[in-house]
Amino acid sequence: MPERSSRVTPAMLITLGLLAAAAPLSTDLYLSAFPTMAEDLATSATGVQLSLTTFLVGAGAGQVLFGPWSDRAGRMRPLLVGLGVYVLASIVAAIAPSITILVLARFLQGIGGSSGMVIGRAMILDRQSGTEAARALNIMMAMTGIAPIVAPLAGSLLVDPLGWRGILWVIFGIAAISLLAAVCVLRETLPTQERERRHSDRQPGSWRSLLSRPYIGTTVAFAFTMGVLMSYISASPFVYQTIIGMDEISYGLAFALNAIGMSVATISSNRLSTRYSLTRLAGIGLGISLVGTVATLVCAAAGVESWPLMIPLFMAVAPLGMVLGNVSAMAMSAVSPRATGLASSLLGLGQFTLAGIAGALVGLGGETTALPMTIIMLASGVIAAICLTASRVGARQGDRETVDIT
Repeated sequence: MPERSSRVTPAMLITLGLLAAAAPLSTDLYLSAFPTMAEDLATSATGVQLSLTTFLVGAGAGQVLFGPWSDRAGRMRPLLVGLGVYVLASIVAAIAPSITILVLARFLQGIGGSSGMVIGRAMILDRQSGTEAARALNIMMAMTGIAPIVAPLAGSLLVDPLGWRGILWVIFGIAAISLLAAVCVLRETLPTQERERRHSDRQPGSWRSLLSRPYIGTTVAFAFTMGVLMSYISASPFVYQTIIGMDEISYGLAFALNAIGMSVATISSNRLSTRYSLTRLAGIGLGISLVGTVATLVCAAAGVESWPLMIPLFMAVAPLGMVLGNVSAMAMSAVSPRATGLASSLLGLGQFTLAGIAGALVGLGGETTALPMTIIMLASGVIAAICLTASRVGARQGDRETVDIT
């Protein structure tokens, strides 16, 4: 492989971090406006939550589209097309006269916004490898992790002065800045010679690793763990505001607290990974989350509708920070290096599809009880735990974790 002469500059890394943060910003920023949106658009909680679901489904489908396309056509052309779709769809969403138009626009937003997530990772790997690539990816992921902490609180502060349409115009501004930054800062990282070499070096046998038990099991476990998280995210505006009785700002603070808990769990997991396997850490995180989910279910069934409900909910959500990164690393380490592009796309597809389905199912339960949320969270967590266990049972020594975490 030709020696990489170009490096990932700080400006490039900041830009890629912004592109990767597009999805959490586009989902979390307008959560506090859900009750108001339902009233203004003359729809139900299910209808408003569908706008979140379709965004997630679009983001999953978009990763499968833009990942392979960027391998054939280079990185910049698909990236700019995707960001262009993201900008245009954001305009339509902000002026949508009905819930139907809003849902369709959010689906296109998801497709376009996903281009930055999947292509951004590829651009880093085009220029760096080994420990340097891992450091760059970790920095980008850390920047992305700030979005779920800041966005709900910012949205809760903006919903009164700007209204929900104003918040959607803010999302448009983020999309426009992302496109402008990509044009000004980013350059093609996959030369024509490299694309031709990859085509000529294809080995069909390398794709068989995608059918292995470790890859399938961890990929499904990752998807259902996202189902746990998105069940909580999609129902949280109604649980905190309608059931517990918080205002928008208090909701943003409560949501940020759980996001901080996830970040702390992720940092703790990174430090413990030098002593314990990724499987053990992910299993511990899932186990704690299941205990918290069961406790939340008991509280909801008992009719608890005040702040004590937040305690087991925090216990159910925060430990997911020990699960998502570790399980995704396990999945990617289980495939041939020649199949990592498709493996990453399938991982993203499963992630957003399950997240969208979980959000839709939670929405069907209405907005006056936390039971639908906790039931879907519990079912998703149990399936994730079963698949994680199955992925490792009887695995050959060569299939076991080989992730370099240094």
